This record gives sequence, structure tokens and C-alpha cells, in this order.
Amino acid sequence: MNFKIKKENLLKHLNYVIRGISSKNIRPILNCIKFDLTEEGLYLSSTDNDIAIKTFVDKKFIEEEYTCGRFVVSGKYIYEIIRKLPNEIISIEEVMDSKIFISTKNSSFSLNCNNINEFPDLELEETKNPVILNTKVLKTILNQTTFAASTQESRPAITGINFKITGNKLECTATDSYRLAKKIIELPDSVKEDINIIVPTRNLLELSKMFSEDDTNIEMHIFNNKVIFKFETIIMLSRLINGTYPDVSKLIPDDFLLTVTLSMPEFYSLLDRVSLFSTEEEKNTIKLECVDNLITVKSNIPEIGNVEEKIEVEKNNSENIKIAFSSKYMMDAIKVLECDKIELCFNGEVKPIIIKNPDDNNLIQLIVPIKTY
Repeated sequence: MNFKIKKENLLKHLNYVIRGISSKNIRPILNCIKFDLTEEGLYLSSTDNDIAIKTFVDKKFIEEEYTCGRFVVSGKYIYEIIRKLPNEIISIEEVMDSKIFISTKNSSFSLNCNNINEFPDLELEETKNPVILNTKVLKTILNQTTFAASTQESRPAITGINFKITGNKLECTATDSYRLAKKIIELPDSVKEDINIIVPTRNLLELSKMFSEDDTNIEMHIFNNKVIFKFETIIMLSRLINGTYPDVSKLIPDDFLLTVTLSMPEFYSLLDRVSLFSTEEEKNTIKLECVDNLITVKSNIPEIGNVEEKIEVEKNNSENIKIAFSSKYMMDAIKVLECDKIELCFNGEVKPIIIKNPDDNNLIQLIVPIKTY
């Protein structure tokens, strides 16, 4: 096997498949990238058994004279070699003794190959009726939800994002038990059978990093234990998380004791300043008090100092409230709403706070208050 290719064309696709390699792998073969050069072009593949990525370089990007073949080589080393080579034509040739030879005009490297028969079968089959999404829409969904997912492996189900599809309604939910983010969108087509799966958050974040700026569609092929995403020249497999996602439908009430409307940029800046006097050890706790049409937010570190900020708001009634919460969680929640005005909805000092865009009920953020009052 031998071929020549411009560095930029090969590196673009190596940037995709390198995401399928984990530094935690004990089996050396799972640290490798598989190269498969055919008459159609070059296929690159990687897997760590939790995710698998396959991408395709069309033969039009490969110099005309090439010899087909396959090899498996260390992903880390070939990626770093190609990344650091000058931006010119790169020659890759498989030579005797299970080695490949990588060269440019002034550079040359040799890398040992691994046994290609040990590389796992990626099982990248497709369903007849995939779920179709726009990549920009999916990226927005992930930006607005993934931050709320848990990182505690003791509860695996909530370390993922819950995708529920009924008819043409897709509902994505993330929670760590202290906060929740839920996004609802309408799909272009309805599904015949309801779907309820949990996709690992880490895998979804890796997926979103591969999206280009182009306005393209992505196919979701959903199976019992995996989901396959197919878009542009890329196929990515993600294992699903076994288990039942908690029923969060009852956490978001329809009626509230008090709803206040205020400027999102002003409130975010206020929180950013007030959070200077909060600590992770104290869960970034700050206190909010709403009296009449004025919200006062306070925090303090006894040995350092304290801060007090005020902001005018609009209220839907004359109720007042005192409540405490994590400044970090509130800032995470409001910055993804993408609107000038936000609503804070309260049902008392111990009930969850609901944060939303007044003009869009399809994105809901929830944070649990901290008992201090």
C-alpha cells in the first residue's frame, strides 16, 4: 500500500478519528487508527469500544497513482507526525516487516504497524428509518443541555443525555439532581415507535466538535444498545447507557407563586460580580431577595469581605421572596437562553427555580435552591 496526499486533507480527517481513541485503553489495538485505501478512496477508523468513528477521504484528494491496502498504526504517533509536518505533499508507504514509511521533501519517519486482524469490527450498520436532524440544531441542543449532566459515575443514567421522541417531538434532558436542562424541538418527520435512550454526554460533546459550519443534516440510527450518527463523510457510533432515566416531568410546575422578568445581560454581569465572594466549598452560594420591583443579591466570605448588588425587575404580582442558590448553576443556565429578557419563576424558598425565555417555552432550565434562610 502506498499513496500521496496533501497534509491538510489528511489532517482534517485524522482530527475526526483521533477522538475515537482513549488514553485509558489497556489494549494497544484500541489506541490505533485503521487505514483502508480502496478504489473509492481512503477510510480511516478508530474505536475505544465506547465510541467508534469512521471517516472517508475521496480519491479526488489523493494523488492519482496509489496502491490499495490496509494497515493499523498508533493513532497518537501518526496524528502528531502529520500535524507537525510542513504543509505539503505527504507520502505514506507500507514496507516490509510491518512498518509504514512517512515522508516529505525533507522529513522521514517509520512507524511499526499493529496486527490488523485484532482491530475490532465497528458494526456501523444503518436502520431503514433514521431520525433526521440539522447539525446546527443538534449543536444548539447540546450547548443548552450537556452542562447540566452529572459527572458522578455512581449514577450512570444521569451522566448521559436523555433523548425521548414521540411522534415528531424530540425532548432532550440533562440533570445532575441539583439542576436540570430540557430542550424540546419538532422534527421534520414523525417516528413510528416511541424512542427513549440515554447517550453518554462525553460522546455527544465529541460529536459536536466534529460539526462544520455548513448547514447539513445528520442521521441518527438508533438500536437497542447503540446509536449511529451519520453526516457528511463521518460515521460515529456511541454505546448507550443502560438503565432508566429519572422521570423529571413532575419537577416543572405549570403555575408559580411569583414570576419576575429582567435583563439577561445585566443579571449575568451582576452574578459574575457577586460570585467573586462565593466559594466551591460553599457550593458557590449566593442569596437573592425580591421586594417590590427590586432584587438584591448578596454573598460573602467572612475572612475576605462581602458584596451586595441590586437590579430592577418586573413582577407578575406583589409577592416577595428570599432564596439562595448556586451562582455557578444560575450563570450556566441563563447564558444558554440566547435572549435579552429572562423569567425567573419561584414557588417558595425551598422549591426549584425555573429559568426560561419569556418567548420560548421549548427550553427550560431548573436549579434547586440551597437552604440558608
